[in-house]
Amino acid sequence: MEKLTPAQKQLYDWLVQYIRTTQYAPSIRQMMEAMNLRSPAPVQSRLDHLRKKGYIDWADGKARTIRILQSSALRSIDILGVISDDGVVEFINQEIEETTESFNIDNMFQKSNYFVLRMSGDSLIEDHITDGDLVIVRPLEKDEKIKNGQMVVAKVEGSGSTLTHFYCWENWIILNPSNSKYEPLKLPKNQVEIQGILVGVWRGYL
Repeated sequence: MEKLTPAQKQLYDWLVQYIRTTQYAPSIRQMMEAMNLRSPAPVQSRLDHLRKKGYIDWADGKARTIRILQSSALRSIDILGVISDDGVVEFINQEIEETTESFNIDNMFQKSNYFVLRMSGDSLIEDHITDGDLVIVRPLEKDEKIKNGQMVVAKVEGSGSTLTHFYCWENWIILNPSNSKYEPLKLPKNQVEIQGILVGVWRGYL
């Protein structure tokens, strides 16, 4: 893929972040302000180059239809070592230039069909999932079989949805929390709809 100039990359990276955060495209004026430009001409020129190079596209004649086609700035964080609760067990070198492993955040958050829910309550406290955490969920694939013990979003007829451990036994489904003060729910199969499987948990500390 053709490389971007610094000016093109500046606008592109800003577009990626803006659209990811707001879920809609910005106006030309917003782009002018973000790039500290006084005229729309340089913004339009950068947009045209980004389109020709295959990074973005839009519907001609319609405002705020820019969409991201490629991400040159996938967010990844190097994994520099392993740490335990009683000390470092592998050396961590903050000045390391290349690592063999990294954690790519966008691989999780940019799946088009994944969705995010905010956890409420303490039913999964023994899995270290607490009130306020964001849980990332993927829908079931066609004809996918759920394994016993998997964490799923289950919609219970007449009661709403819950994040819990799934177990299936004959014609029954058991929804098992991870908190000893709560009892498992045993329900007929036709009263439970599995809406997705847990793939990750995000917790901010700032």
